[in-house]
Amino acid sequence: MDEFVDSVVEESSSLGGSSLNSHFSPLLSDKERAKLRHTRVSQNQCKQFVIRRSLLDELFEVDHIRTIYHMFIALLILFILSTLVVDFIDEGRLVLDFDLLVYAFGQFPLVVVTWICMFMSALVVPYVLLHSWAVAYPTSRHRSLLTLLAGGLLLLYQGLGLGFLPTYIVLRNGLPPASRFILILEQVRLMMKVHSFIRENIQRVWSSGRDGSGMDLTWSVPQVTPYLYFLFAPTLIYRDNYPRNPYVRWSYVATKLLQVLGCLFYAYYVFVRLCIPQFRSLQLFDLRVMVLCVFNSILPGVLVLFLGFFAFLHCWLNAFAEMLRFGDRMFYKDWWNSTSFANYYRTWNVVVHDWLYYYVYRDFLWMSQKRFRAAAMFIVFTVSAVVHEYVLAICFGFFYPVLFCLFMCFGMMFNFILHDRRKGPVWNVIMWTALFLGQGVLICLYSQEWYAQIYCPLQEVSTAEYQLEARILSN
Repeated sequence: MDEFVDSVVEESSSLGGSSLNSHFSPLLSDKERAKLRHTRVSQNQCKQFVIRRSLLDELFEVDHIRTIYHMFIALLILFILSTLVVDFIDEGRLVLDFDLLVYAFGQFPLVVVTWICMFMSALVVPYVLLHSWAVAYPTSRHRSLLTLLAGGLLLLYQGLGLGFLPTYIVLRNGLPPASRFILILEQVRLMMKVHSFIRENIQRVWSSGRDGSGMDLTWSVPQVTPYLYFLFAPTLIYRDNYPRNPYVRWSYVATKLLQVLGCLFYAYYVFVRLCIPQFRSLQLFDLRVMVLCVFNSILPGVLVLFLGFFAFLHCWLNAFAEMLRFGDRMFYKDWWNSTSFANYYRTWNVVVHDWLYYYVYRDFLWMSQKRFRAAAMFIVFTVSAVVHEYVLAICFGFFYPVLFCLFMCFGMMFNFILHDRRKGPVWNVIMWTALFLGQGVLICLYSQEWYAQIYCPLQEVSTAEYQLEARILSN
């Protein structure tokens, strides 16, 4: 009923010159009309949030699809059994330690403290900057200078407070990989959310202050409660309000969190049984070893891909959405049915895609007056590739731009070759083949480099050692 009334009011306000509009307009103050204009513009041009379920939740109600989920559970059980049997044969007893998990999530108290500082700064600093700018903007005689000053302070905070300091803490303390992933991914998430919050509200303040009336514009800045909700909500697009479910299903939350935990142990056994035995013993690098390594890495790579998708994009986001009663659960679409990489990029991670589309692609088209669409797409690919490679470089502790090259070269090429006009099952097979091969290349090369960093560290060779080695080689 509320949605129906809102739609009637919005439609009536858009009927310029009609008798209905003349009846409604005197009842609205200047502030209310400005809010209504902003709401109508944003709804016509921006992402619409509606109450809908995640696709896998609907598919798992079908017995045939749920059987595939049961098959993955059975495979996990086999991984556990094989590990226990091999350990019993080698050690003569059951070995139930999880040294790899303990190492990967090491120094966890430092991770929690750092995250709290990051979160509190992301909550306070951008909101105070926006509110202070909105208060001073209407009466300021130097609006451009004021805007540049506020924007400079925001960029300084983004670069130092959210950019440099968390990275410095990660590298300075030598955090293990999983702990690094937590902080770096949260760093990227908070930076994207801060940008969305500022981007959506600064447009509102500007549009409200164009009449030059000098009225107070602090009403156009939302209260801190919607911003706090947004920082936890599973979306990167800011809105003052989102469609909400009437209640929380705590059993659903517990199920999703248990599934996340199950995926974590699943990934542990994938690395223990399929990756570590293959890469722990370094071999001479030649073409044959390289080809065999890539194809042997396809299975663990695909399993890691599925586990990452299911654990984060489905279970983790749905758990938080349920706790917050967040209604729009379209965090992904049916990317597995894609017949083109263009469609795959749009449907694999809808949360990040929406941010890139609205704040990178569309903003660039707006600045270029819609004249350089190919350049806008290139910038989107570049931003995505750079951020992905930055995350892997910091979390692994070395710069090895395999993902960047695959993304910028083959990913962009496939985006134009396997475009939306490619239909039919054969193109879906080609998409899956390329995806499987890419996962094998990533697992193979990054795993080899990881163990090369351990067993073949780069050391400075002194002059005496160099001369000794030269004499040995000469003899």
